[in-house]
Amino acid sequence: MTAERRGCVYWAPLFHFYQPPTQRHSVLRQIVAECYRPLVKLFLDRPNAHATFNINAVLTEMLDEHGYGDVLEGLRELGRQGRVEFTGSAKYHAILPLIPAEEQRRQMRLNLETNRRLLGEAYAPQGLFPPEMCYGPEMLEAAESTGHRWLILSGVASSGPWPMNVVQQVQAHDGRLSVFFRDDVLSNLVSFRKTDAPDFLRRLRDLGNYHPGDVYVVTAQDAETFGHHIKDWEVDFLGWVFQELGALLNGLSSEEEPGGQPGNGKPIRAVTISQLLEHFPAGPVVEPVASSWSTSADDLKSGDPYPLWSALGNRLHALLWEHLELVVELTIAALALAVKQQGRLLYKEARANLDEALHSDQFWWASRRPMWNA
Repeated sequence: MTAERRGCVYWAPLFHFYQPPTQRHSVLRQIVAECYRPLVKLFLDRPNAHATFNINAVLTEMLDEHGYGDVLEGLRELGRQGRVEFTGSAKYHAILPLIPAEEQRRQMRLNLETNRRLLGEAYAPQGLFPPEMCYGPEMLEAAESTGHRWLILSGVASSGPWPMNVVQQVQAHDGRLSVFFRDDVLSNLVSFRKTDAPDFLRRLRDLGNYHPGDVYVVTAQDAETFGHHIKDWEVDFLGWVFQELGALLNGLSSEEEPGGQPGNGKPIRAVTISQLLEHFPAGPVVEPVASSWSTSADDLKSGDPYPLWSALGNRLHALLWEHLELVVELTIAALALAVKQQGRLLYKEARANLDEALHSDQFWWASRRPMWNA
């Protein structure tokens, strides 16, 4: 049976690069050495490796300021070659559904401006990666108004099973955005090293058996998973997977495919998420559930969609958000009073500090789920 008749599994991996604005140089240096440089080199060395990268502009800026221009040049080259596409996001990794609409738009605009300056024309995002995949309908107008065509959400955000041969839509203010749901199970198996490369390829093919013809699967992890959180995982997992997919493209025995798969299994091709829009038709309009990629089914049942950033009953979270709301109001009010040059300079400084203060990590540390001790 030919590949055209049996269809293909289009695998769209996404890698999320981020460090908070408070990160120390020594830690950034370690992550660059263990993860960012090896990961960029891996993609440059493998012509068949395609993926979607989200790099929040606070990190892009830090790489530039701390002297890691080689990493930025590698990212630019991957973008120029079309093997990597970049997404939009919030520059300082703000939890978008929990901040005012104008702050959402500002974070998205800042992300675009900074990344365009440092990554050049290769940075032309079509999709939006909301930090922590935190979703709420409150963010759709900002996503649409800043020019995004699609957004990626955690699978737990789907209100029901989603098809793998059409791209579902979400109704925004003036039109529709395509919405992709990551396969949470498969993504977490990779993130926590509960699989290996042969098993991963088998699982992709098993998922491909749910529909005749072409299907797609989206996975997503923190980029720092590969080499930093899990030593050598960029080689032992990603390198192996892309090597096997390259061997398949170059022609293997019809009796067996990578990972010991029978020759009549669907071939697997790595693509960017935007390329899925070229291969699959638009599907029905859906209403995703407010959630994040750390939200469990139990969290949703208890009405706690953002448990690591605004948890029910977490007094510290409540105080942090109350404080931040006051600072936003004061900063906006300061603009109206900044009529003199000195006042405008002070406002500009306050505005820049507020942009950074929206980052998600302070709420994450206060969630108790990571390690905060009461």
